[in-house]
Amino acid sequence: MSIHKIEKIGEVISYIEAHLNEKMDLDTIANSVCYSKYHLHRMFTDTVGITLHDYIQRRRLTQAAKLLVFSEKPIMEISLIAGYESQQAFTSVFKSMYKQTPFEYRQNQVFYALQMEFTLNKNPSAPDTAAQEISYAALTDIPDWMDFIPLVIHGFPCLDESAHLEQVRRSIRQRQALIMRDGPAVIGAAGFSREAGSIDFLAVHPQYRHYGVAKAFLDFLTGDLLAGREISVTTFREGDKADTGQRAAYKELGFVESELLTQFGYPTQRLILPTIHLTTKTGEIQQ
Repeated sequence: MSIHKIEKIGEVISYIEAHLNEKMDLDTIANSVCYSKYHLHRMFTDTVGITLHDYIQRRRLTQAAKLLVFSEKPIMEISLIAGYESQQAFTSVFKSMYKQTPFEYRQNQVFYALQMEFTLNKNPSAPDTAAQEISYAALTDIPDWMDFIPLVIHGFPCLDESAHLEQVRRSIRQRQALIMRDGPAVIGAAGFSREAGSIDFLAVHPQYRHYGVAKAFLDFLTGDLLAGREISVTTFREGDKADTGQRAAYKELGFVESELLTQFGYPTQRLILPTIHLTTKTGEIQQ
């Protein structure tokens, strides 16, 4: 994607943030950047990984969740701020994403984000051999790793950044954390357990989801670190409306369904890579 188009998407994101509590539609946003709404819709989805409508909805629900925990505004008022004409409509959508009603969420007093403001890398590249860009993360990578988290937080329901930071530190010290960069930008990160044979964290910058980054991490792990092991990962359950494609991405990599779980009060599912996977010279994964 050209720098000009990336800048346009950046303008769209800035416009959304500035008008998050106002009525917005595709026509209005497209007019603000002088693009046709059809072209903008395709370009935004291809760049960010979700539609404009879904991005705005998830940003508004995130802001609503913050108000539920950190303010005393009535739920009806928060419903209107989030763009819903009734508390009932707001409750239905909120529960489909957060697995709790707004009232229950407020009672629990634990905030987590569905979607943070998206920040684009203005000079992305697509390395021919992505796996060569993977390295063990160092303690000096932690600030960039944590700056990367808001871009991928949508894939990890109930993620607590403080707890995640401590886990990253432990994983780095145990040489169980991997990182990939495109220049200075972090575009992928993974934490794993040799003992459990599990991938505990695997995240790809949405702007790079078509570059084979997740597959490169899996090839790296199965080629040496977890070779010959049954590898497990947990992700969204089938049909979860909060899932922006993580479950499908794992299944495309060869993972299959295992038991249903509940983690931090959130319904998830364990997936496993059941047999040894070898990477052929053509880059295809075979059993």
